[in-house]
Amino acid sequence: MKAAIMRDAKIIVDDMAMPVPSAGEVLVKTLACGICGSDLHALKHGHQMVQTSIETGGSFAMDLSKDIVMGHEFCAEILDHGPGTNHAFKAGTRVCSFPMTVHNGEPSTVGYSNVVPGGYSQNMVLTESLLLAVPNGLATQHAALTEPMAVGLHAVRMARLNKSEIPLVIGCGPVGLAVISALKQMGVGPIIAVDYSAKRRQLAELMGADQAIDPSKTSPYETWAQLAQSDVNGNPMPVEPFSGQSFREGVFFECVGVPGVIDQIMAGAKKGCRIVVVGVCMESDQFRPLVGVNKELNLQFVLAYTPEEFAETLHSIAEGHVDVAPLITATVGLDGVAQAFEDLANPEVHAKILVDPTIGSESH
Repeated sequence: MKAAIMRDAKIIVDDMAMPVPSAGEVLVKTLACGICGSDLHALKHGHQMVQTSIETGGSFAMDLSKDIVMGHEFCAEILDHGPGTNHAFKAGTRVCSFPMTVHNGEPSTVGYSNVVPGGYSQNMVLTESLLLAVPNGLATQHAALTEPMAVGLHAVRMARLNKSEIPLVIGCGPVGLAVISALKQMGVGPIIAVDYSAKRRQLAELMGADQAIDPSKTSPYETWAQLAQSDVNGNPMPVEPFSGQSFREGVFFECVGVPGVIDQIMAGAKKGCRIVVVGVCMESDQFRPLVGVNKELNLQFVLAYTPEEFAETLHSIAEGHVDVAPLITATVGLDGVAQAFEDLANPEVHAKILVDPTIGSESH
C-alpha cells in the first residue's frame, strides 16, 4: 500500500507493507484523515515530543530514526476482521475510532507509532472494541473531524464552568474553534474570540463566538472586563470589600501554543480568573508566578479527550449540533501531504486540510 511517511524529518510518499490485524483488530481502508497541529509539531519538534513523553509517562514512544505514518483524525471503512473479533460491524461499515490500538498485545498510539500506520496511509488496523459506526449518513469528511472537535469538548469540560463566567478564547485555529463550538453547545457566553487573522475571526463567529477581536486593534482584556462588570442579568456586579473588584469570573482558553502567551494572559486577567492551556507550546516558556499569586489565578493544563467525549462528539456532529463544514478548507491526496504541511502555515487560507488516500490527484 502507499502512505505519506515521516522519514528523516520529511514527508515522503512510498510503498509499505499492508498492516495485518492482530487479535481483536480489524483492517480498514482510510477514507479521510485530518492534518493536526500536533503532526506539524511532530515533524519539526519530534525529538522534544518524544523526550517529554518519556519524562512524563506519555504515549509518544516513537523512534524517529524509523518510518512513522502519522494521522489520527480519521474516518475509515472496515475491510476485514482479525482473529478474536466479534464482527460487531460488517465489512463496508464506515467507522471512527479513539486513536489507540492494541497490536500484537502492545498498545500503540495510531499516528505516532513505528508499529502501526496512521491515517496518512491507504490502510490501517484498529481495535474493534474502540470502533464507532458513523451514524445518520454523516459525510465521511465531517466524521473525520470528530477527533479535533473532541479536544475542544474536553477542554471545556475540564474548565468546570458554572455558566456564569465569560469565556475568552485566545487563538482561533482548529483547537480554538473547537473550544468555541463546545462553549456554544454548553450555553456559556458571551464568548469572546481573539485572533490576528481575519479568516480565523470569521470562522470563530461561524462556530459560535459572540465577538471576534483583532488584538492589534482592540484589547481583548478590556473588552472582557467591560462585559464582566455586569452579571448574567445585566446588573452591575457588587464590589468586593477587600479587593475593590467587581467582575464576573473569567475563563481564558489559551489556544495558541507560543511562548509568552500565558504570561500575557496572566497580566491581562483580573483577580480569580482561570486560565485553561489547550495550545501545545513546543518551546520553553516563562511567566511571573507573583502575578498569579497576587491575582489568585488558576492555571489548568489539558490534553486530548476521553473515549466517552469522543463518542459524544461524533454524535453531536451527526445530529447537526456541531457544524464542522466551515473548517474544511482543502482536501489532498497522499502526494499533497507534504505541501499541505507547508500551506497550513498561512491562517488566512487554511483551517483544516483533509487527506484522502483514495484519490490520486493532489487536490480537489
